[in-house]
Amino acid sequence: MPSTYTNLLYHIVFSTKDRRPYINPKLRTELHPYMGGIIADARGEAIEIGGVEDHVHLLVKLPADLAASDALRLIKSNSSKWAGERPDLVRTFAWQTGYSAFTVSKSQVPSVRKYIKNQVQHHRRLTFKQELVSLLVKHEIEYDRRFLWD
Repeated sequence: MPSTYTNLLYHIVFSTKDRRPYINPKLRTELHPYMGGIIADARGEAIEIGGVEDHVHLLVKLPADLAASDALRLIKSNSSKWAGERPDLVRTFAWQTGYSAFTVSKSQVPSVRKYIKNQVQHHRRLTFKQELVSLLVKHEIEYDRRFLWD
């Protein structure tokens, strides 16, 4: 086969280190496009990026030769370096070490986009911990509550 054709869509979620509320509205308006640029530089596509003070959600399309773990390493390391160098932010900005990633079918892209766009409203009634557990259960991912927040 001379060519490879894929549509590798992921809903990725990760938080700031210790779920600290680093991502204020001003930072958010600059951070999300910056993360989109990192994804584009890796030949991926940021379909939707959203979140609140302590975590982000990404809906991305990745090329076949870029593993989700490698994409996350690029996104998190470059964006934390960028945020840490900003004079208007706390110098200790960092992301958590792990992440959650869920595959998304093309037919579900509109609903996942809507979900990500409505994060601020969503978190008026649900904590990040409740949301993450709900996503893990929905996607039938086994986890140990003792280690969920380490």
